[in-house]
Formats: sequence, C-alpha cells, structure tokens
Amino acid sequence: MIESMYIRIATSDTTLSATLDDTAAGRDLAAMLPLTLTLSDFHATEKIADLPGRLSTDGSPSAAAARAGDIAYYAPWGNLAIFYRDFPRSAGLVILGRIDESFAALTRADGEQTVTIEAAP
Repeated sequence: MIESMYIRIATSDTTLSATLDDTAAGRDLAAMLPLTLTLSDFHATEKIADLPGRLSTDGSPSAAAARAGDIAYYAPWGNLAIFYRDFPRSAGLVILGRIDESFAALTRADGEQTVTIEAAP
C-alpha cells in the first residue's frame, strides 16, 4: 500500500510536480503511467483527456467538488480532468490528487496541449 504517489506532468516547456492520493482510482491511474495525453479545454474550467481505460471508483464518494489544481477522474465519461478553476460538487467526480505548484503552464496554452504524466523518481 502506498500513502501517496508523486508524479510529474510534463508540457512542452515545463514539468509540474503533483501527488496522487492513495485511493483505488489513484492507484489505477498510477498503474497506467507513463501516459501521453492530449488535453483540451472544457468550459474554461478544466483540461480534460480520455484515458486508455477506466479507473476503479471503489471506496470513492459518489460526488466531489474540485479546487483549482485538483487532478480528477470523471467516472461517467472515463476521462482525466485537471482543474484550473474551482468547480462545484458533481456526481461521478473523483479527486485523484493535486498539482503541488503553480499550474500556469497548463492554462496558458490555447487549444489542445500534449502532456506526459509519469511517476516521479
């Protein structure tokens, strides 16, 4: 069992540090790493990308609110979401972890942005 897992999210010019929580969904995402994803903007609130598989939501609350910087899984769609604005409580939203520093590199890109998410050494 891990308490938390440190990851890196690399954009074309910046690498961000983040932490995944020790949850079933967080462990499932960690097992998929490394991942190269194409993030697209969704409602000027979050960056989203499809994942290559579903994450377990066992033990997760049925709904959650996201804070700017949260990394989340939206179970109904099966996608990853990185929030850059707070978002109200939403059914099916599972918080996976949090970016540990400024995430401006994710918000300054217009359109789609390719990132690589990997375990931090």
